[in-house]
Amino acid sequence: MPKPSDTRVREQRSLFGEILDWMLAPLLLLWPMSVVLTWLVAQGIANKPFDRELGEMVRALSKEVSVRAADGPRAQAVFKLPAGASEILHTDEADDIYYQVLGLRGEFLSGDSALPVPADEDRGAPGELRFRDDTIKGDSVRVAYMWVNVADRASEPSSVSANDRTSDRSAERMAAAMPLVQVAETLGKRSRLATEIIKGVILPQFVILPLAVLLVWLALARGIAPLNELQQRIRRRDIDDLSPIDEREAPEEVSPLVRAINDLLGRLDKSMRAQKHFLADAAHQLKTPLAGLRTQAELAQRQIDAGQHDPQALKKSLQQIARSSQSAAHMVNQLLAMARAEDQQHASQRQVVNLARLATETVRDFVPRALEKRIDLGYEGPEPSGNTRRPSSDHESAALARHPQGPLVVGHALLLRELIRNLVDNALLYTPVGGTVTVRVVDDPFGQVVVLQVEDSGPGIAAAEREQVFQPFYRSLGTNVDGSGLGLAIVREIALQHGAEVTLEDANLRYRPGLGEHAGAPFGPGTRFTLRLAAAPPQTGPLAAGFSSESGAGSSRSTSGSPAPDPT
Repeated sequence: MPKPSDTRVREQRSLFGEILDWMLAPLLLLWPMSVVLTWLVAQGIANKPFDRELGEMVRALSKEVSVRAADGPRAQAVFKLPAGASEILHTDEADDIYYQVLGLRGEFLSGDSALPVPADEDRGAPGELRFRDDTIKGDSVRVAYMWVNVADRASEPSSVSANDRTSDRSAERMAAAMPLVQVAETLGKRSRLATEIIKGVILPQFVILPLAVLLVWLALARGIAPLNELQQRIRRRDIDDLSPIDEREAPEEVSPLVRAINDLLGRLDKSMRAQKHFLADAAHQLKTPLAGLRTQAELAQRQIDAGQHDPQALKKSLQQIARSSQSAAHMVNQLLAMARAEDQQHASQRQVVNLARLATETVRDFVPRALEKRIDLGYEGPEPSGNTRRPSSDHESAALARHPQGPLVVGHALLLRELIRNLVDNALLYTPVGGTVTVRVVDDPFGQVVVLQVEDSGPGIAAAEREQVFQPFYRSLGTNVDGSGLGLAIVREIALQHGAEVTLEDANLRYRPGLGEHAGAPFGPGTRFTLRLAAAPPQTGPLAAGFSSESGAGSSRSTSGSPAPDPT
């Protein structure tokens, strides 16, 4: 049962939309960040001039702090607000301004007592102007403060001190306890200035951003216009126009895609040409037997119409009709076999196949035909019938130990049977009366492949023709053999479907791996077709369909016609 993800149709993606998304999405994500950063920068810019004013106020007030010098705890800080200073501090219409002055021991001297005192970690060096954010009466304020160094600001000399040592101790105590001057201001002006800065920066972006999106949209549309033009040129092509696309008419970025399409078009054109050639040859090959059928039928009809009732003539015509119909039927069957061999869907229908069983069954199917021509048709290889005789050689013993179920391959049983049938049919066609045809299955000593051989004692195939014989409808000249010319083409196609290669050679010497060589009595050089298929691993579970569970691993030669020489 297919998974839901397998049946769900994937939504088609748009290249235009993908590029637009990747350009605009980061922009839309960065824009809020830029607003936040602009706000922070605007706050810093707005604080600088107002912080400068607060600092000047703190310095001005700190100059009015003095100490009434006295030895010991009697020392006191004195602060006197100048005339008119209070009015200056409270004349700001936009914000409220607060100030506070604390004495040496933190006692309140002047100003607003509600203003918070800075924390210990915020205490600065004497005379250092510092700033902080705080709240007073529920309002956020900006505070400037300074610890005033009053060690040299005694308003009158010490009357108790009699020597320098006493004066030094008094100065140290005053340095350790310093007055604090603070000035705070609410944030109205600062917020308005920061808002104006934000408006000046952000508001133009509301105009620029849509324009930027529009320009990006137009630029992308203009950029992919060559792709649309290429699409239109391809759409305007005729259905049979498989010529390459001009790479110069496409953008550089899609040149690899154009080259890949051109490669596909080239292979498709080659395949179409081969298919047309194949159909033309098939029509030509079918025309001959069909024309013979028509001629013989018309001849018989004319004889009947003329009142000629010669039984021999009618018999001859009917025999010709039978031969022509048989030839046409054979041609059609071969064409269907070729179509099956070229079907790529067979790759998903493979199973473990006993090659010896397929070979022996095919040999039995051709026994009547071999007897008709008095040809010695035999099989050599492992016995699929479950014969438990003692192995006759070390090679057979090793084969039996490796594959007790017989020589196994992974493939499509129907196609492999068709392959063997075409090889045997080809051998019987070209082997003269009284000749020998041998089907051989050999187990590789290393257990990696299973070798299939079909050998005959016919006229052989010239070296110059050994590649051409695998082309559809090719037949060797001078053989006087009536065939379709498709058998070996079907063999090669099925072999390619199984990842194998068919080779052929002269068979004037018969070679049986592991059993040595022996001389036969061929009527000609003969031909040996060899196919090497990958061996399947031994089967420990249930056997595949069509697989014999009684397959042995012994060696035998089943023959029809005259017996073959003893290989030993």
